[in-house]
Amino acid sequence: MYLTYLDSNSWLIEMGGQSILIDPWLIGSLTFANLDWLFKGSRPQERPIPEKIDLILLSQGLEDHAHPPTLKELDRNIPVVASENAAKVVNQFDYQQVNSLAHGETFTLNGTVEITATPGSPIGPTLVENGYLLKELETGFTLYYEPHGYHSESLKKYTPIDVVITPLIDLGLPLIGSIIKGKQKALEVAQWLQPQVMLPTAAGGDVMFEGLLMNLIKPEGTVEEFRSLLQQHNISAQVLEPKSGERTLLDLQKRTVSGVSA
Repeated sequence: MYLTYLDSNSWLIEMGGQSILIDPWLIGSLTFANLDWLFKGSRPQERPIPEKIDLILLSQGLEDHAHPPTLKELDRNIPVVASENAAKVVNQFDYQQVNSLAHGETFTLNGTVEITATPGSPIGPTLVENGYLLKELETGFTLYYEPHGYHSESLKKYTPIDVVITPLIDLGLPLIGSIIKGKQKALEVAQWLQPQVMLPTAAGGDVMFEGLLMNLIKPEGTVEEFRSLLQQHNISAQVLEPKSGERTLLDLQKRTVSGVSA
């Protein structure tokens, strides 16, 4: 399995012979409702679009997950798997195959990778977006992705999960509290899922952020502190911080259902 971090929430996952582009923001700036004064993300240079994309996977309908300028640029013939809210965004751009997954539903990509939607981040009082489990059918290796740190206890039935991509630090706003949940939530999901590898998402990469919101957001914790937290709880997961744009090979070991090496 190979992973390439493409900044913010964006990843290219290579597994089962498939290349899966997750929550891509590759070109242009990142804003919410075009309110540059409130929040604007930019990068020194745009990310090249990967040459091979077998699937676009979208966890949420917000701009930092379903980024309209990027979706306009990508090939409309690439199939899309999305949360119900993200599918509404994609459908504006005439993609030929958009698969909306509700929680618990599954999509199989070219007979080699099984994708299951899990309950993810609450957006507002009534909407819960998607996390995803990606399973390589030949090897059984499984990856879990949830970009805001909201983890459903329903995940426990899938233990062990080999790779977890989720926030490892907290990002909070005054009076509101954490909007990105890392630290204790990431520790909790590590205890549930017994991953071999964990990787941080949502708060990094070769990007710059500005605007009123950035003056208020307060990060809490570091990746190194999270490594220490795992050690304190006797969790052996390796924590990796791949460099932005660098293709990283994950050396995973086959395990039995109990988590013991086969």
